[in-house]
Amino acid sequence: MTAVEQKTVACLGSSSTAGKGQAFDWIAELRARPRNAQVEFENFGVGGDLAYNALKRLPAVLACRPSKVIVWVGGNDVLALVSRRARRFFSVSKHLPCAPSPGWFRENLTELARRLKSDAAADIGLCSLCPIGENLDSEDPFQKELNRRVKEYSDIVAAVADEENCRYIELYEAIAEELRTSPGQAFTSFSFLPFYRDAFRVLVLRRSIDEVARMNGWRFHTDGVHLNSRAGRVVADRIQEFIDAC
Repeated sequence: MTAVEQKTVACLGSSSTAGKGQAFDWIAELRARPRNAQVEFENFGVGGDLAYNALKRLPAVLACRPSKVIVWVGGNDVLALVSRRARRFFSVSKHLPCAPSPGWFRENLTELARRLKSDAAADIGLCSLCPIGENLDSEDPFQKELNRRVKEYSDIVAAVADEENCRYIELYEAIAEELRTSPGQAFTSFSFLPFYRDAFRVLVLRRSIDEVARMNGWRFHTDGVHLNSRAGRVVADRIQEFIDAC
């Protein structure tokens, strides 16, 4: 009998990939599936990362010699663009060399894809962004701008995937379809305090992320940014399709 080949899947992203605190751990979800018994998942998610930061951490990804690489970044790029408070925080904490912009995001993602193609013998999957907030038709100015930018950045991901011959993983499309069917509340402002509060609820008080979601009134998120299990499993299913593909 021929042994089943072990493959390594590297997952590069921000807090939604790290899967800590109030963020659904979709990598743990995939690890638990019997079909992935011969897959070793390497988690390279770091909270707060923009595409620029993910690019800086590429050597660690290459060192694990992955057969597949999943890249899911952009949510913090959008928050830094739309929210002045987030932009100030990320500029300092993430040592950003310039102001976030769609062009800079595209530049970093393109460089990331090109370096992965040239330095890793791996299939590359670029994920579109998940919606922030749950009302795609909101007239609230902050939510409306988030909706516009998340769609714009997802279109950038799709374009880069096409130009660089990478797989485009449709996370935005999958979650947006769910929101069209069952819309929720708008994400009307950005503040760090609720994120710290929810992390405390999960890590210290041992509340589940779905309990926190219900406490906060979200259907698909825990806090408007990070996904709960309902949306997180949709993400896992889309990424599973990429893992299964030859």
